[in-house]
Amino acid sequence: MAKKAKARHILVKTKEACEDLKTQLGEGGDFAALAREHSDCPSGQQGGDLGEFRPGQMVPEFDRVVFTCPVNTVQGPVKTQFGWHLLEVTSRTE
Repeated sequence: MAKKAKARHILVKTKEACEDLKTQLGEGGDFAALAREHSDCPSGQQGGDLGEFRPGQMVPEFDRVVFTCPVNTVQGPVKTQFGWHLLEVTSRTE
């Protein structure tokens, strides 16, 4: 079976903003609420939910993290051409 993952993310313009949001999450902040409030990606309106995707469908920096990190842990800041991301893999099949 092909690898697949479901993930959500928050996209912001600066590393500092990304680190601040990660701190808020560490203090019990709600990922979906923070995504709706702060994310520059249209997915923010869905709480940052990107749905299900396979390797190669996202930018390489994103794929590397999504397909190697532990599930249900917030990762980042991760820099891509779009900005800085916090991301969380909610499920993955190998």
